Amino acid sequence: MRTLIQAFRTKELRNKILFVLGMIIIYRIGSYIPAPGVDETVVNNCVTQMSGNSENFIGLVNLFSGGAMLQLSIFALGVMPYITASIVIQLLRVVIPRFEALHKEGQSGEAKLTQYTRYLTIGLALLQSSTIVVTAKSGALFNYQCSGIIPNDDVWTLIVMVLVMTGGTGLIMWMAELITEKGIGQGMSILIFLSICSGFLPQLWNIGWGTNGTDGDWTKFGIVTGVLLAIMIFVNYVELSQRRIPVQYTRRMIGRKMYGGSSTYLPLKINMSGVIPPIFASSILAIPTLISQFGNAEAGWVQWINTNLANTTSVWYICLYALMIVFFTFFYTEITFNTDETADNMKQYGGFIPGIRAGNATARYLKYVINRLNTVGAVYLLFVALLPTVLIMALNLNANLPFGGTTILIIAGVGLDTLRQAKAQTEQYQYAGFLFDNTSHIEGK
Repeated sequence: MRTLIQAFRTKELRNKILFVLGMIIIYRIGSYIPAPGVDETVVNNCVTQMSGNSENFIGLVNLFSGGAMLQLSIFALGVMPYITASIVIQLLRVVIPRFEALHKEGQSGEAKLTQYTRYLTIGLALLQSSTIVVTAKSGALFNYQCSGIIPNDDVWTLIVMVLVMTGGTGLIMWMAELITEKGIGQGMSILIFLSICSGFLPQLWNIGWGTNGTDGDWTKFGIVTGVLLAIMIFVNYVELSQRRIPVQYTRRMIGRKMYGGSSTYLPLKINMSGVIPPIFASSILAIPTLISQFGNAEAGWVQWINTNLANTTSVWYICLYALMIVFFTFFYTEITFNTDETADNMKQYGGFIPGIRAGNATARYLKYVINRLNTVGAVYLLFVALLPTVLIMALNLNANLPFGGTTILIIAGVGLDTLRQAKAQTEQYQYAGFLFDNTSHIEGK
């Protein structure tokens, strides 16, 4: 709160905050504008009847779009295509040497990778919007609980819907980049944060209030709220924790000047993979559920999937979900943090870890430390991701929790990152700390 008050006192920061708020308002308005050809009344009734968990694939996309996907708005896809494209480009660095070379080129190479990410985002938006329109037309989007969502389902209407949703994704991507450039914080992260929070408080309130204040349970509301606050504090503590590896730089003579000789540290987070493992795990486990919606409901394989994989409290789902989280924790960290590259960079600039030889020995030591951190990080992610499932089973909430493991990690991570950037920019305009309080600064004194 103190950082926010100081930011509003500075004109430049105040303008940045107001710009971000303006972009947020536009984004939220677009989330409620229905795509052409959609019967808004029928969609609202379908959303009311729809019941499900926010940790499956459809719920995940709807979560990141702030509820816009199930409402079939012009921003129905939200930021999901951009997130998927960014992850795919990162993974392709391992497969395509050209991408790895661009990553090592610095700013110019990253700009080229960003351009590829934009192109892939539009391609994925076309694919995902086509899938959403087809599933909405067939009724599979709402588990065949309602029909008549698109009254006029001719080819031209469906094409216009796909183009409008794809254009909405491009507009969201542009708005996010404007927020990053002219505002405070990372634009895409802020939009994700607002999308999640837009449905967070109403769902939390519904646990206690219920339907018109008749079937709520304030005891469960208090338990969920208390657990939420406790887990948020725990997540903030873990996300800010670091394993600091000391690094010593030798003295070097360059020209007539002496460089180096300083001591620093290499900060390694406990959860180096972030929120990616739960997102990957829930998305992959939701694929069989999506496929089963197009099969015969009486078929044995469809019934098995609906019983074991569509139900997030089943033993099969919990075991597979946990195994995938552990796998992607190690896999994603291995891709994003290259120990050999880090060791080579340290050796190039004369740095070494005390007691460890530079080069291959340093790389092996870093890999050993990261594997230990990943073990702790995987246990941490399992605890956060499976806690909502435990609450659902313990309190019999019918899978209607206002938060999941993915939700908590995103809210905590984005909130901490945005607050850190806001504080850093605020300190640029605050010079009182360099002067004596209640005294006038006189040159030479």
